[in-house]
Amino acid sequence: MILDNARIHHAKLLIPFLTEMKDRLELVFLPPYSPQLNAVEGLWKWLKSDVINNVFYHTVTEIRINVEQFMNEIMKVPLTIIDRLCVRF
Repeated sequence: MILDNARIHHAKLLIPFLTEMKDRLELVFLPPYSPQLNAVEGLWKWLKSDVINNVFYHTVTEIRINVEQFMNEIMKVPLTIIDRLCVRF
């Protein structure tokens, strides 16, 4: 499993689970400060630029509706998602 270095991924509560799963699961941590390797960072940036930046929402419900619309729209064009979020070496 590939993980970023969020604090939750290093939580002491995970140690018993990881010990139990050590033969079935290998954790690979991304290097610190490497958003280019974490596709979700690109998704957040895309979502913010299209939905959140420079917009005032009166309610959380309005934000949720617009985020849901954004996600539904991008799911219609999977190749655009791949082009926009996948790292090319």
